[in-house]
Amino acid sequence: MSIPLPDGKPAAAGVRTRIDEALAVLERLGARVVPVSLPHTRYSIAAYYLIATAEASANLARYDGVRFGHRAQAPDGIDDLYARSRGEGFGPEVKRRIALGTFALSAGYYDAFYKKACQVRRLVAQDIDAALQECDVLAGPTSPVTAWPLGAKTGDPLAMYLDIFTLSANLAGLPGLSVPTPLHADGLPVGLQLLGRAWDETTLLRVGDAYLREVGTETLRPPLGG
Repeated sequence: MSIPLPDGKPAAAGVRTRIDEALAVLERLGARVVPVSLPHTRYSIAAYYLIATAEASANLARYDGVRFGHRAQAPDGIDDLYARSRGEGFGPEVKRRIALGTFALSAGYYDAFYKKACQVRRLVAQDIDAALQECDVLAGPTSPVTAWPLGAKTGDPLAMYLDIFTLSANLAGLPGLSVPTPLHADGLPVGLQLLGRAWDETTLLRVGDAYLREVGTETLRPPLGG
């Protein structure tokens, strides 16, 4: 097992401590912790959001109010139907992703953005596949920070895109599991993420179950009303 902390993306103070404590628990249960290298993980945010927005743009093109999705009332022609149906039916985040994805897939930018992101996805997947030749499970934080208050970052949507630790599983197409660790100093839980080989969810569930049984779930819940 290893903690994949990409360069320049350190976990917040206290998060790394909780993950180290969780690995110590797994070692006590018989696991052997070994370091691995995931050199391309640092590029996973850029690659993921190029690929995800491009796929959103392509897949949501069908929701034009004609056959799929919301239909605007009393449109003034077909162009107005398309524009108003999509404008009324999609929220700000969906619109943002469609706009970014359409740009990434546009002529002159496809090779520079989408194609390059797909090549990076392959490199990320190869790194993880190589690491899983040495390990049964990769372990690390689910998020580099604990949860923030509801609505605290709506004015800065890019801050909510920094979920670097979970994106690698999506890019590589591998199963992942997040289990809570004992509470952080701010009273919020820290997630321990486990990544495993394709079609080997059983191993992830066994490791997660063993950890939770050892630490006791009563230590992982915030107090009621807190």
